[in-house]
Amino acid sequence: MDMLVELFAHQASLNDAIFAKRSLMGQDGQILSTSRLASLASGAPVRPGSDTAVWLANYLAALQDEARELGEEIPWKWWSKQDLDLDAIRVEIVDMLHFWLSLALTAGLDAESTMRLYKLKNEVNLRRQEDGYDASSKQSRDDLHVR
Repeated sequence: MDMLVELFAHQASLNDAIFAKRSLMGQDGQILSTSRLASLASGAPVRPGSDTAVWLANYLAALQDEARELGEEIPWKWWSKQDLDLDAIRVEIVDMLHFWLSLALTAGLDAESTMRLYKLKNEVNLRRQEDGYDASSKQSRDDLHVR
């Protein structure tokens, strides 16, 4: 858990440094901060176009782009003699982690709540596997209790 806490703290610091260096402002005219985005996500309902919604979309786009870059590092031609560049693959995975952490922070998650939600969702996924889960048997969101 300590390492997860450390990852969240490092990412919050990096995001705050970028907000400050680029003078990125929120709708209130103040420099954005990770803690401000997190508090907005834990307060009143989050509306489309809000700072929280904008930064969730920004970080998701960045995460998707990193996933695309990862895909480009993985040769799919099984007939190819090209070796995997695992160093480049690992870097892309860590780049994805940066943006995943930013998404989590912006949504108001910290290390503790992420771990709690992960464990709950993991239980749901295990139960689904034990019960022979497939799309045709899904009738409702059986993971709603995960919040």
